[in-house]
Amino acid sequence: MKIPAEVKIELAGTRVKVSGPKGALERDFAHPQVKLELKQDELVISGDPRITTTIETHLKNMVEGVVNGYTKKLKILYSHFPISVEVKGREILIKNFMGEKQPRKSRIVGQTKVEAKGQEMTLSGPSKEEIGQTIANLKSATRIRDRDSRIFQDGFYVIE
Repeated sequence: MKIPAEVKIELAGTRVKVSGPKGALERDFAHPQVKLELKQDELVISGDPRITTTIETHLKNMVEGVVNGYTKKLKILYSHFPISVEVKGREILIKNFMGEKQPRKSRIVGQTKVEAKGQEMTLSGPSKEEIGQTIANLKSATRIRDRDSRIFQDGFYVIE
């Protein structure tokens, strides 16, 4: 895998650190059938082809994240009770969901930045996985139980 000029990759055993203009990401790729080597401007991954392809894809996502970053936009939809969202530290508070008095809480993962304006939310950061996990946490926190999901469709939906 070729390393772009604006990216710096450090290799310590199986631990890879990728640094770039938008931040730094670190991950351990420990696997008995895979060997990682750093040669000048190239990272060589050798071993089982199925696993090396997966690791190479993860590394490409890390490089893309530290160079350009990732952004996801979510729309907050409701038909019964107006939902309001507040970002407090590393937590998202979902108020008045389904008319509940206590706010539901969702955890923000890693370096993800969350902005909430009206009925739209923007999640951004260098890690595709952390943004995806933050969205999964939101969807899990707002899961509707004991009601017909065809009628009660309140929640968070990815639009971009």
